[in-house]
Amino acid sequence: MTKIVVDGKEVDVPAEYTLLQACEEAGAEIPRFCFHERLSIAGNCRMCLVELKGAPKPVASCAWAVKDCRPGPNGEPPTVVTKSPLVKKARNGVMEFLLINHPLDCPICDQGGECDLQDQAMAFGVDSSRYAENKRAVEDKYIGPLVRTSMNRCIHCTRCVRFTAEVAGTGDMGAIGRGEDMEITTYLETAMGSELQGNVADLCPVGALLPKPCAFKARPWELGKTESIDVMDALGSAIRVDVRGREVMRILPRVNEAVNEEWISDKTRQVVDGLKSQRLDRPYIRRDGRLTAATWGEAFAAIAAKVKGTAPARIGAIAGDLASVEDMFALKSLMTNLGVANIDCRQDGTKLHPSMGRASYIFNPTVAGIEQADAILIIGSNPRKESPVLNARILKRWRMGNLPVGLIGERVDLTYDYQYLGAGAETLAEIASGKGFAGVLAKAERPIVIVGQGALMRADGLSILAGAAKIARPNEGWNGLAILHTAASRVGALDLGFVPGQGGMDAWAMTRPGALDVLFNLGADEIDIAPGAFVIYQGTHGDRGAHRADVILPGAAYTEKSGIYVNTEGRVQFAERANFAPGEAREDWAILRALSDVVGAKLAFDSLPALRKALYAAHPHFARVDAIERGALTFASQNFALQPGAFTNAVQDFYLTNPIARASAVMAECSALAKGRLQQAAE
Repeated sequence: MTKIVVDGKEVDVPAEYTLLQACEEAGAEIPRFCFHERLSIAGNCRMCLVELKGAPKPVASCAWAVKDCRPGPNGEPPTVVTKSPLVKKARNGVMEFLLINHPLDCPICDQGGECDLQDQAMAFGVDSSRYAENKRAVEDKYIGPLVRTSMNRCIHCTRCVRFTAEVAGTGDMGAIGRGEDMEITTYLETAMGSELQGNVADLCPVGALLPKPCAFKARPWELGKTESIDVMDALGSAIRVDVRGREVMRILPRVNEAVNEEWISDKTRQVVDGLKSQRLDRPYIRRDGRLTAATWGEAFAAIAAKVKGTAPARIGAIAGDLASVEDMFALKSLMTNLGVANIDCRQDGTKLHPSMGRASYIFNPTVAGIEQADAILIIGSNPRKESPVLNARILKRWRMGNLPVGLIGERVDLTYDYQYLGAGAETLAEIASGKGFAGVLAKAERPIVIVGQGALMRADGLSILAGAAKIARPNEGWNGLAILHTAASRVGALDLGFVPGQGGMDAWAMTRPGALDVLFNLGADEIDIAPGAFVIYQGTHGDRGAHRADVILPGAAYTEKSGIYVNTEGRVQFAERANFAPGEAREDWAILRALSDVVGAKLAFDSLPALRKALYAAHPHFARVDAIERGALTFASQNFALQPGAFTNAVQDFYLTNPIARASAVMAECSALAKGRLQQAAE
């Protein structure tokens, strides 16, 4: 630690700290535009100038390290002043230069009300300008369907350039020209190719880069803000849902160092229009081959008539990828009361099972633990598509250096260098036997073996899991076996034991012709159900599940209900309700509670608190919010039989993975652009 005096206050800080960080440690507020805690230092806006005793002029505090400061003539600690007349005059001068070319767009700028330039101009701006020349004019650039540009406002802080290079890993943006002619743009003004590109709008300290889909829709002070959790993938990113009235207007990231830092994927951010489109807002019953609107009573009566005349062995239930823990607990309880053993949450056919121990189906090293890894092996997964924010964490660790990464599966662009080891099971068997990349993993103290759902969906999924566990070498100090899920509900469902009971059928068996007479479908839209069964669909959108249904019960989307989700690392998280479901739609647990009365299998709770009390009694770890319940591997990892064949990734189209995304016009446009890029690359 190094002593430094800031505005007369002596503090101890690490020598690697910048003066800006040291000043903030001492409680001083330092304005900045180009500096960002998660990006490299550019030092080009000069707004953070401070007076360093002994320096001939004010210094940029973001680019000056504490260890580079000279002590006083008698060995006194370095002294920094942040509020002297010299500093104030310097910052006023910087602000005057920044505003020379900045247009007076505040009345029409979407950044108004949450703009760094506005805020700092209030403190350091002046009420007149000495410059009468014409302002610089820059044409707006097309950089994709998610970010709108107004480049007259750009102050060249280069945050967006550094983000795309260092966090997204695509290097989409850069600068052309010099001096007053400098412009920020993409190469040939093409669309950005990153799945994290929307974050540049959050990073922009002025109104130069803004979210395009919600342009000119609302002002920040009009919006109600609710902290929640994302369900577009299994990472569980911390988000803030902004609503006006009953309508979700935008979704922004929240800081959570353990999970998503302060980034979210483009699907998380811009799926907003999908929450409004193709919504199910009333019950439907299929009559004469057509779905027609019905009352709740009619829908329940149709279900009761079918369920009461069907043996429990001919009834089943499948839980979808977006269901909350409470919804699945209610459905499982209903099936238990009916005596049904045919239940499953694994609509993609993965072979994970709670009987093998919790460590067999969670991301054991944790997301933050990626930064401690000294070797990574990826099996049957494309983290860039399956969890872009987690992939950015791997890139962050890779940029630190000395991180060998190996990949078994499809050859894809992960935004960082890796060693391509092979396409499938043969390569995995070779590494498990101690050959090839196994030597790299053997030398590593904290190896991570990331197993994707694409590998676990195969018939030999359990053998692949056993081989990965053998390679990961879990021990008391480090468990590197990391299961990367793609469904937000999957870990919570496995924790609940939402898998077939004694003699029960799994999801794929239930959907075969003639397998069942009645099937409860809780938002499972990624599986085809064969003709024959009477299907009760509870969901939010007119997607695949609704098209196959005989009765539709409209449910609430993730922004419209309070629910528990468990992310891929096993972290229990709360999603809060931000708005209300449309029309007659209701929360799924409430629908199941009402239905249980009609079918003669009454559930033992009447409210959400009562449901959670029963849930916590049966599964206490759900009550420990933001905690990760550790588990052990309870299956043999030594004996496994792999079948030949290449691994295929679970997610092929990142933008269209669930009903909400498929209802979004913005996601459809992004998907079309991504397919065009792939086709162009293939040519």
